[in-house]
Amino acid sequence: MDNYKFNEFIKIAKMLNDIEIIPLLMGSVGLEVVTRKSWDAKDLDIHVPGDKRGWEVPPELNIYKWNNIVNIMNSMDYSLIDLHEHEFSKEGLSVEFGIIDTLPSFAGIQLEELEMQQMGEIKYYLLNHNQYLSVYESSFKDSYRADNNNNKDIKKIDFLKQMIFGNQKLY
Repeated sequence: MDNYKFNEFIKIAKMLNDIEIIPLLMGSVGLEVVTRKSWDAKDLDIHVPGDKRGWEVPPELNIYKWNNIVNIMNSMDYSLIDLHEHEFSKEGLSVEFGIIDTLPSFAGIQLEELEMQQMGEIKYYLLNHNQYLSVYESSFKDSYRADNNNNKDIKKIDFLKQMIFGNQKLY
């Protein structure tokens, strides 16, 4: 597991908690926490409350408390490099914010089913194995991601199915 990226997430989560946001750790870093396996995470994916219409809303409006998040990231020496992707960068680490409220329509994951984690006083959400499987299966259907993700999603899907279902025949 990439402790540097996870530790950086915890620092960001603490600051988000201070403005009453409990973030969801997504992507490969979150999957590493859940599976205890390295997935060669390239960035941090953090989902926070926002408009469930997602990209239909202008990027400066679709994440709630966006100006507060920008201020937090700036205070941590991150620079906003792509407003549309809500992407920040610092010393080669990319942090992208997504909208937690799109999970039900995107992957069928209900927000009340998310599991809250706590590290000291820092609160955050983390998907479980089945929820990660739903996210990666949904992501794989996205043509951009399928074309540009070098089959990493397939490996994650296969690994998660093996963890969840073991040696059972899946079809």
